Amino acid sequence: MDRRSLLNTSAAMAAGAVAGCALPGQAQSAAKTPFDVPQTTIPIVGSDQRFPVRRIYCIGRNYAAHAREMGSDPTREPPFFFQKPTDAIQNVAPGTVADHPYPTLTKNYHYECELVAALNKGGRDIAPEQALDCVFGYAIGLDMTRRDLQRGMGDQKKPWEIGKSFDRSAPIGPLHPVAKLGGHPGKGAIWLKVNGQMKQDADLSQMIWSVAEQIAQLSRAFELMPGDIIYSGTPENVGPVVRGDVIDCHIDGLPNLGLRIV
Repeated sequence: MDRRSLLNTSAAMAAGAVAGCALPGQAQSAAKTPFDVPQTTIPIVGSDQRFPVRRIYCIGRNYAAHAREMGSDPTREPPFFFQKPTDAIQNVAPGTVADHPYPTLTKNYHYECELVAALNKGGRDIAPEQALDCVFGYAIGLDMTRRDLQRGMGDQKKPWEIGKSFDRSAPIGPLHPVAKLGGHPGKGAIWLKVNGQMKQDADLSQMIWSVAEQIAQLSRAFELMPGDIIYSGTPENVGPVVRGDVIDCHIDGLPNLGLRIV
């Protein structure tokens, strides 16, 4: 390829990734490595394919009542995000109650039921009006939290990944493509029970920042890519579980997610 062709190709690639939802680039050939690292994937409903996970983004305090119970003012706080490692995923099949190990180092282990959006397109500075075009599908998930470690690190003005970003801290059900759901869920019940007792009970419409707004906000700070998933926040009444407890999570239109703490 001559220099002019190279420059034209580079300019076209750059222009295509700036505005709106950018499509994935050409796959690179596999590099030789001294050992294999398993790819994290999520089952896709109605398909033999699996969704490859690149990054896990989570928004904090995205329901007003939950923000207040965590000591924040939802009317004045801009959105903020944190990440979990991809291998925090624990796939949970519908109709099952998966064993979920109580993690080390904590004595205050909390549940947080959330709608999860999975992206098959990305980009930078995505407009909210275009953001949902990037969404491949949705799932129900849990942002499990070592609350005592999170609060302890927060009190010391230190990062609190140790409270959020540990093994199996992101249980999730299978992904439902948008077409199978009949659109993007903007309202509907979201609830969580522990041992049959209702703990969280809200509606998706009570999110402070919608999924589209979350994608737009994230794309200002990061170039979003296919394979990114977003945990979109939890309602109020988060609380602890102990070994032997059974969690049942529900979002309208999705199969329930069940865990047993072991």
